[in-house]
Amino acid sequence: MSSETFEIIELANGDVALRRAGHEEDPLVSIHFSAESLQFLRKHKVAVARAMLEAGIEAVQNLDDLEPGYFEEEESMPVNHTIH
Repeated sequence: MSSETFEIIELANGDVALRRAGHEEDPLVSIHFSAESLQFLRKHKVAVARAMLEAGIEAVQNLDDLEPGYFEEEESMPVNHTIH
C-alpha cells in the first residue's frame, strides 16, 4: 500500500496550506488567520495551523467510525455557521 506525502506551506498571502508534496497545484486546505489572531499567535502561527491540520486528518481517518446517516443530518445545516 503506497502512502502519499503532504507538506504544510505558507502561501504568499500569509495563509498556511496543506498540499501534496512536490506539487505546485492549488492546496487541498488553507487556513486564514485574522489580524487579531495573528497578533496573539505571533511566531506560533504555523504550529497552530499544523495542529489544526493534524486534527482534521485524524477526523477524516475516523469517518468510518461514524454512525450511518451522520452526514445526511448535516446537509440541512446553513452554509455559514459557528462550530464550538
